Amino acid sequence: MIKLEKISKFYQVGDEQVTALQDISFPIEKGKLTIILGPSGSGKSTLLNILGGMDQSTAGKFLFEGENVTQFDDHQLTDYRRKVVGFVSQFYNLVPSLTALENVAIAARLTANDHRAEEYLAKVGLKQRLNNFPSQMSGGEMQRVSIARALSKKPEMLLCDEPTGALDTKTSLRIMKILQEVAKTSKTAVIVVTHNPSFERYGDCIVRLRDGRVESIKRNPVPSEIGEDVK
Repeated sequence: MIKLEKISKFYQVGDEQVTALQDISFPIEKGKLTIILGPSGSGKSTLLNILGGMDQSTAGKFLFEGENVTQFDDHQLTDYRRKVVGFVSQFYNLVPSLTALENVAIAARLTANDHRAEEYLAKVGLKQRLNNFPSQMSGGEMQRVSIARALSKKPEMLLCDEPTGALDTKTSLRIMKILQEVAKTSKTAVIVVTHNPSFERYGDCIVRLRDGRVESIKRNPVPSEIGEDVK
């Protein structure tokens, strides 16, 4: 079970209290693609940071498999981030001096399990790019490396912060197709934060945020599949 219950986040700026999130509540299902939509300043990134254990809420509960993550201490949060969460950002964050294979392998070693970096690069269609450096790859290829790196940890939650924000339309669809397949085949909870409403039809659950609050929650019984031509 993954569930947010009345999550709020406040910041103190001088004498003023700024509300980033207010009473956010919804469940997140494993094996499903959850899309969090909203304009800049709606609280999307703050919410993602709380889900990823990189920030703590001011109030409310974030429940993961029966445990209240909002009550974790620093050691527990570190363990949670290492074992549970995979993270994909807009800007790839690859090590430029390492090949695609090395970028994935170094992340896989953070976990105790034996994972094969080559296997995860093949899953994202980069079997022929194992020994290429980031400077030798396109933006879409680098993003696929970052997805393979996150998947190599076998995360229970894959958090994606504007993963297509720096990509063209066709490449963006390729990335979304991979994320759809990850959710279906690995039973990972895939959460994508985006400002792009055209992705709404590809998600199992769409949560719209506005001004730090949930504006709406919609479920797609049958999400649209992305065509084979974008592979």
